[in-house]
Amino acid sequence: MHTFILILKILLAVIVILLVAAAFVKKEYSVVRTVAVNKPVSVVFDYLKHLNNQKQYSVWTMRDPNAKTETKGVDGTVGFIASWDSKNSQVGKGEQEIIGLDENKKIDIRLQFYKPFNCAASANFVTNDLGNKTEVAWTFNGIMPYPFNIMRVFTSIDKMIGKDLQDGLNNLRAILEK
Repeated sequence: MHTFILILKILLAVIVILLVAAAFVKKEYSVVRTVAVNKPVSVVFDYLKHLNNQKQYSVWTMRDPNAKTETKGVDGTVGFIASWDSKNSQVGKGEQEIIGLDENKKIDIRLQFYKPFNCAASANFVTNDLGNKTEVAWTFNGIMPYPFNIMRVFTSIDKMIGKDLQDGLNNLRAILEK
């Protein structure tokens, strides 16, 4: 019985330490990846602003081509919503909405995830005209709420999300440079 109580006290102490530590761990995160595409900015931006094109370059949408998808509005315009529902836990269920467009410069997207967990995030594409090339930066921003933010101590969100962003950008470049 004393061993059980000792184990229980140790477990409780570890939980308290983790909860206190989480209070000091940053909740916000931002992941950015870039690629240069050998196409004019107008061509790259016009392709990017159409969320339905993500089916061809986004690693996340490519993980389950059979996911149920729905759209509302006119693709490539502010207010357009693309939603998905997948049985694949790496894809889950959610939606994205174009909330801002600055022609040939920036696309702002609101993300809402429902499965495998409920959270909101944002993303954007920034295009930079380099003459005969276009630099594309894909940024993903989010917040890990307390106490789940303690996971940032043990995992790298930059590495987890960054690889998928870079792979998506590399796919984008390959498509546009064909």
